[in-house]
Amino acid sequence: MRRWSMRLTHARFTVTAGGLIFNDAGEILLLKHRFRAGSGWGLPGGFIEAGEQPIDALRRELCEEIGLELKDIEIFGVRSFKKPRQVEVLFRCRANASVTPRTIEVERAEWFSLQSLPDGLPRDQRLIVERAAKTE
Repeated sequence: MRRWSMRLTHARFTVTAGGLIFNDAGEILLLKHRFRAGSGWGLPGGFIEAGEQPIDALRRELCEEIGLELKDIEIFGVRSFKKPRQVEVLFRCRANASVTPRTIEVERAEWFSLQSLPDGLPRDQRLIVERAAKTE
């Protein structure tokens, strides 16, 4: 009964894992998703599946979407959104590889210098990229 009442009275939300992935040239990896609102450009990542750890979700998403392996992974931060009701766990990582979309979801995957971030990158993500680069 207690478990039932908890489900009815507590907020439901999704949890995602995202990556601030830099290469040795100091460039950041961004993906252009076909189904993402706005321009489609944004940080790589995705939904965490039931029982999955956030870093495992990020590794899985990157492997599925662009075939990328990560190294030097550290937690960067956690943020929450009211719409959609979501919690996002962000990791700062390194990788050095060419990237090619492997799914229909991802239209493009590119490394960008901090001075040439794509138009349409959401302002909140642009600020996070700049903050992560300062501590890089």
